[in-house]
Amino acid sequence: MSIKSAIKCNCGQRIIAKDVMQTGYYLRLFGPSFVYVKFRCSRCKKLGEQFVKQEEWEDGILRDVPTEQSTDEKSKFENMGPIDIHEAINAHFQLDDLMTLVDDFAQKEESK
Repeated sequence: MSIKSAIKCNCGQRIIAKDVMQTGYYLRLFGPSFVYVKFRCSRCKKLGEQFVKQEEWEDGILRDVPTEQSTDEKSKFENMGPIDIHEAINAHFQLDDLMTLVDDFAQKEESK
Protein backbone atom coordinates (compact mmCIF):
# COMPACT_ATOMS: atom_id res chain seq x y z
CA MET A 1 0.00 0.00 0.00
CA SER A 2 1.45 3.35 -1.03
CA ILE A 3 0.81 6.38 1.17
CA LYS A 4 0.59 9.47 -1.04
CA SER A 5 1.08 12.45 1.22
CA ALA A 6 1.42 16.07 0.24
CA ILE A 7 3.30 18.97 1.76
CA LYS A 8 1.08 21.97 2.46
CA CYS A 9 1.71 25.46 3.75
CA ASN A 10 -0.22 26.76 6.76
CA CYS A 11 -2.38 28.77 4.33
CA GLY A 12 -3.50 25.52 2.66
CA GLN A 13 -1.49 25.83 -0.57
CA ARG A 14 0.07 22.58 -1.80
CA ILE A 15 3.86 22.83 -2.06
CA ILE A 16 5.41 21.68 -5.34
CA ALA A 17 9.03 21.33 -6.52
CA LYS A 18 9.39 24.94 -7.70
CA ASP A 19 8.53 26.17 -4.17
CA VAL A 20 11.26 24.07 -2.49
CA MET A 21 14.41 25.88 -1.43
CA GLN A 22 16.24 23.06 0.35
CA THR A 23 15.84 19.38 1.15
CA GLY A 24 17.89 17.17 3.37
CA TYR A 25 17.87 14.03 5.47
CA TYR A 26 17.48 13.93 9.22
CA LEU A 27 18.84 10.52 10.12
CA ARG A 28 18.27 8.99 13.54
CA LEU A 29 19.75 5.85 15.06
CA PHE A 30 16.55 4.88 16.80
CA GLY A 31 13.09 5.53 15.43
CA PRO A 32 12.12 6.83 12.02
CA SER A 33 14.35 9.02 9.85
CA PHE A 34 12.95 12.09 8.14
CA VAL A 35 13.29 14.12 4.96
CA TYR A 36 13.56 17.85 5.69
CA VAL A 37 11.89 20.23 3.21
CA LYS A 38 12.29 24.01 3.40
CA PHE A 39 10.00 26.01 1.11
CA ARG A 40 8.57 29.41 0.23
CA CYS A 41 4.82 29.26 -0.39
CA SER A 42 3.79 30.47 -3.84
CA ARG A 43 0.51 31.86 -2.46
CA CYS A 44 1.36 33.63 0.80
CA LYS A 45 5.15 33.93 0.20
CA LYS A 46 5.97 32.78 3.74
CA LEU A 47 8.90 30.50 4.52
CA GLY A 48 8.05 27.12 5.92
CA GLU A 49 9.60 23.79 6.70
CA GLN A 50 8.29 20.31 7.16
CA PHE A 51 9.63 16.91 8.10
CA VAL A 52 8.26 13.87 6.26
CA LYS A 53 8.95 10.34 7.46
CA GLN A 54 11.44 8.74 5.13
CA GLU A 55 9.21 5.71 4.52
CA GLU A 56 6.38 8.05 3.44
CA TRP A 57 8.62 10.11 1.13
CA GLU A 58 7.98 9.71 -2.60
CA ASP A 59 9.28 11.71 -5.53
CA GLY A 60 5.69 12.44 -6.54
CA ILE A 61 5.02 14.41 -3.36
CA LEU A 62 6.43 17.56 -4.95
CA ARG A 63 4.81 17.11 -8.38
CA ASP A 64 1.96 19.40 -9.30
CA VAL A 65 -1.40 17.64 -9.58
CA PRO A 66 -2.49 17.76 -13.23
CA THR A 67 -5.80 19.46 -13.90
CA GLU A 68 -8.06 19.66 -16.90
CA GLN A 69 -7.69 23.44 -16.92
CA SER A 70 -5.10 25.17 -19.01
CA THR A 71 -3.04 27.89 -17.35
CA ASP A 72 -5.08 30.55 -19.20
CA GLU A 73 -8.35 29.09 -17.90
CA LYS A 74 -6.95 28.80 -14.39
CA SER A 75 -5.87 32.46 -14.28
CA LYS A 76 -9.21 33.54 -15.81
CA PHE A 77 -11.17 31.75 -13.06
CA GLU A 78 -8.87 33.09 -10.33
CA ASN A 79 -9.47 36.64 -11.60
CA MET A 80 -13.25 36.12 -11.55
CA GLY A 81 -13.18 35.65 -7.78
CA PRO A 82 -15.56 33.59 -5.67
CA ILE A 83 -19.19 33.03 -6.64
CA ASP A 84 -21.41 35.36 -4.63
CA ILE A 85 -24.89 34.58 -3.32
CA HIS A 86 -26.70 36.48 -6.09
CA GLU A 87 -24.96 34.45 -8.79
CA ALA A 88 -25.91 31.24 -7.00
CA ILE A 89 -29.56 32.32 -6.75
CA ASN A 90 -29.67 33.26 -10.45
CA ALA A 91 -28.14 29.90 -11.40
CA HIS A 92 -30.80 28.15 -9.29
CA PHE A 93 -33.63 29.92 -11.09
CA GLN A 94 -32.08 29.25 -14.50
CA LEU A 95 -31.83 25.55 -13.67
CA ASP A 96 -35.43 25.59 -12.44
CA ASP A 97 -36.52 27.13 -15.77
CA LEU A 98 -34.51 24.51 -17.63
CA MET A 99 -36.21 21.69 -15.73
CA THR A 100 -39.62 23.21 -16.55
CA LEU A 101 -38.69 23.12 -20.25
CA VAL A 102 -37.53 19.50 -19.98
CA ASP A 103 -40.78 18.51 -18.23
CA ASP A 104 -42.90 20.33 -20.86
CA PHE A 105 -40.99 18.59 -23.66
CA ALA A 106 -41.43 15.17 -22.00
CA GLN A 107 -45.20 15.77 -21.62
CA LYS A 108 -45.51 16.74 -25.30
CA GLU A 109 -43.64 13.60 -26.35
CA GLU A 110 -45.92 11.42 -24.17
CA SER A 111 -49.07 12.96 -25.65
CA LYS A 112 -48.03 12.08 -29.23
